[in-house]
Amino acid sequence: MSQSPATQPARDRLSCWFRSGDTLRSRSVADAVPWATLDLPAAPGSLVADWEQETAALDLEPGEVEPLPLDLALWPGYASGMRATSDWTGALGLRNLLARTQVDLMSCRGAKYHHDATRYGRAAFCNLFLSADKGLDLHFPETGCRIPLRQGTSVIFDTGQPHAVVRHGRSSFDAADFAAGQDCTLVFLTWELPIEDAAVAGALGIRFDVEAVDAGPMAEQQLRRNGAPARLCPESGRWVRAD
Repeated sequence: MSQSPATQPARDRLSCWFRSGDTLRSRSVADAVPWATLDLPAAPGSLVADWEQETAALDLEPGEVEPLPLDLALWPGYASGMRATSDWTGALGLRNLLARTQVDLMSCRGAKYHHDATRYGRAAFCNLFLSADKGLDLHFPETGCRIPLRQGTSVIFDTGQPHAVVRHGRSSFDAADFAAGQDCTLVFLTWELPIEDAAVAGALGIRFDVEAVDAGPMAEQQLRRNGAPARLCPESGRWVRAD
């Protein structure tokens, strides 16, 4: 007797309402996460020490992400890293986009599960990691995508896609993994790529105006799951009741 194949559970439908000019506009949330490990010269020990000193001054809690002064990214290898990232994004069809986009230097002590759609729904992130391999992954729980983070890892992802920085192979965030005294701080460059740019939308497969304006009164940017406001558990990466 033949058996019917097991029915796969339906994937959640995520949508993002973001501010476009003076109005709110809806769009899909991309599953695509282009990434590569680029040939990036190692930062000198003196610069790594400066990163660690500045990060210590921030007194980051486990899971927090904060900016650093951009001049702390400037070393002889910085220019070649920028070229390599620009060449990689150019091969994805995003030619000259990084040169027109502000770059920031960030530091994190892991990152809890979260999305950035409420603040950055108009953008995708492009990150270039400058730190050596510390046994951490960038994990996207909705898609199962997992990217090992090491010097030269470059990644582009939709700000509405839930993600976290966790210990290698983990599928939950545990603050104990990032306790004081552990070498687990990452430094990375980040660019905000405009999601309405045709090249960015095309590279990620973004569709616009996926929900009608009358789907519900909305005054703020938000992420929606299956047509309703969504909230994420920061430890497990699972969806919880929005109320």
